[in-house]
Amino acid sequence: MINVLIAEDMPALLRKYKRELDKESDIHVVAAVQSGYEAVMQSALLHPDIVLMDIEMETRTAGLEASTQILNQLPGVKIVILTVYEDDESVFKAFQLGVSDYVLKNSDHNELVACIRDAYFGRSPIRPVIAEKIRREFQRVKTSEQSLLYYLQIVSQLTPAELDILTLLHKGYSRQAICDLRCIVPSTVKTHIHNVLRKFNMDTAAEVIGQLDALHIFEYLTHRDDGHTDEPPRA
Repeated sequence: MINVLIAEDMPALLRKYKRELDKESDIHVVAAVQSGYEAVMQSALLHPDIVLMDIEMETRTAGLEASTQILNQLPGVKIVILTVYEDDESVFKAFQLGVSDYVLKNSDHNELVACIRDAYFGRSPIRPVIAEKIRREFQRVKTSEQSLLYYLQIVSQLTPAELDILTLLHKGYSRQAICDLRCIVPSTVKTHIHNVLRKFNMDTAAEVIGQLDALHIFEYLTHRDDGHTDEPPRA
């Protein structure tokens, strides 16, 4: 007998899943709850074999948070995620947590039951659609890492003066304020900015700053001590 706990915040769907599973002689619904909190509590009390877990309940990520707690406390429990649509980010995050599988809420009776049985017997397959999601996620991460390395390499090629001016611009200092702070003329600041734009192959300093901010590169530069205590006027 496969003991199943259902967590779904919509009463009509909760009744539907229970009614469908009650038709199977080898499946027993031990509890039907409507929140991630209840799912955690009832799982701790009842030790189900399978938890059929909705992602969005009292919060948008309640199911994922509940899954984390259940898997940490009861590693023998298998979790099958219920979702309205195959959102790559949510599905991949669920698999990262250690769930066994996911099933769409509009799946037919046979698919729902097969998914539960597969999870119970440890034969949940990496279906082509899941494999594609995983491939896309790894590609996204790889692209992000390559982008970070690319821009870090350019940053490493900046002269100390160019990096200093770029950092001050990021902090919100105007060009005139930079001139006052560094005791340089506007043409020198203009030349350094021009060289920075050429190295990054971008049109504006704001574009460069936005890209470096998105990659958190300025977090490595904010500890840079400019040796001055006076704050220049901001733009």
